[in-house]
Amino acid sequence: MTCIIVEDQPHAQSILEKYIDEIGTLELLRTFGDALEAFAFLKEKSIDLIFLDIHLPKLSGIDLLSILSPRPKIIFTTAFPDYALQGYELDAVDYLLKPFPFKRFLQAVSKAERSIEMGADTHATTGKLGTTPPNGIIFIKSGADYHRIEKNSIKYIKADGDYTWVFTDAAKHLAPYSLKYWLQNLPSSNFCQIHKSYIVHVYCIDKVSGNQIYLGNHKLPIGRTYRNIFFAKYLDEDGSRP
Repeated sequence: MTCIIVEDQPHAQSILEKYIDEIGTLELLRTFGDALEAFAFLKEKSIDLIFLDIHLPKLSGIDLLSILSPRPKIIFTTAFPDYALQGYELDAVDYLLKPFPFKRFLQAVSKAERSIEMGADTHATTGKLGTTPPNGIIFIKSGADYHRIEKNSIKYIKADGDYTWVFTDAAKHLAPYSLKYWLQNLPSSNFCQIHKSYIVHVYCIDKVSGNQIYLGNHKLPIGRTYRNIFFAKYLDEDGSRP
């Protein structure tokens, strides 16, 4: 995602620039000390995300947001909690109260990514096997670390109690998320629940035989509850045949 910082405090600018550099999925185009300079830039340049302070010289962050059209995604970064409700009324993705740790910053960026992807999904048609899926990145917590995962690299996800195993082309990760979490955060045009314990990336399927799905050397069951939806959505069949 392309982004800019609109922040008048040099220390806060440095922290945001450091956090952005550590993530790797954000491209910082400019840092601005006041909203008017940012507004002039945004009239010429389209971006994905703004990290926006509220108390700024000449023009406040709230005022800048109210005059922007079209609006990029906004993450407010401020020391004042008083404007949180107003920020959300203006459809901000998140509201970070200074000083905020890197983990909280990463959560806000992940929300922005999901918001952008959801907007793209509303313009995409439901795919059948063999079409090209959209791109996307997600960060997942595994142990003490956060792993950057390309959504298209996820082959399938398996429930394991309150956790899930995420299998990619290169590795597998045990994540403290439920299947419900993944259903909410992965594009439904690409990922489908096929069993009470499995979500599969439909573009990774090599073969469907009876009530089994084959992904390379992996064989996954299709649950009776999920069979009809899977067959109708991706195989152009009603799923009624054994």
